[in-house]
Amino acid sequence: MVAYAYAAIARGWDLGNANFAFVLLTVGYLALLERLIPYERRWWPDRREWGLYGVYFVLTVVGAALAQIPLMAALTALAPLHPSWPLWAQIPAALLVSSLASYAVHRAGHDIPLLWRLHGVHHVPDKVNVGNNGVNHVLDVTLAQFVVQLALAWAGFSAHALFAVGLFVIAQGYFVHANIDVRIGWLNHLLASPELHRMHHSADKDEAGHFGSDLSIWDRLFGSYTWRPGKRPRAIGLFAPGSFPDNRALLSTLLHPLRPRRYPPPAPPSAPP
Repeated sequence: MVAYAYAAIARGWDLGNANFAFVLLTVGYLALLERLIPYERRWWPDRREWGLYGVYFVLTVVGAALAQIPLMAALTALAPLHPSWPLWAQIPAALLVSSLASYAVHRAGHDIPLLWRLHGVHHVPDKVNVGNNGVNHVLDVTLAQFVVQLALAWAGFSAHALFAVGLFVIAQGYFVHANIDVRIGWLNHLLASPELHRMHHSADKDEAGHFGSDLSIWDRLFGSYTWRPGKRPRAIGLFAPGSFPDNRALLSTLLHPLRPRRYPPPAPPSAPP
């Protein structure tokens, strides 16, 4: 990732095309590792699931593009800052801003019922692999991208700093979802990893947590770090199975947030003593 970022900046590559190529290279590399060193063989996607992941990947791209509309409108009202820091100082600062904004919007997606109706789409699969990193509701992607990019754009980081941080976020986002048997030891206290993110996808709310998809320091700071060495999730999926449509029902999935919420029937009154 570091070598790729350096080459793109030093050689003046088109940053948009370089970013998209990096996504494809990352997915291909991690998909190969999933076959060579799988964590759980039953989490391998079949050909039909890869096709479904492709559709959701396109929707993710659309969601990111839609985020640019309110972003541009907001930036006309907010005067962005223009720090004159050197690139080596901008990159870690931009990473911290991006990571904290991402943590905040991700945690809100779990804690606020209205936002959960969007983000919960990502938690429907009962497996975790590099392909279903892109299984998201298009509006969930739009919201997350808007919040993170607004924070970065308002701070006024340079395009090169944002490109370098974007590569790290891409690499980490796919890496933490990868179905590969790797351990990173003490680095788990700094970086998100597959070990931690599998816990985030746990169907057991008590052991989930881990809202940081790139850095784990915010989970440590805000009390959402639940992993310990050797810990495995009991099961993967929703806390309330059946509360979301199956991901294959694409139209139902997209319309799900617009449907009225179903509340459980009230408990019958207790009999008088």
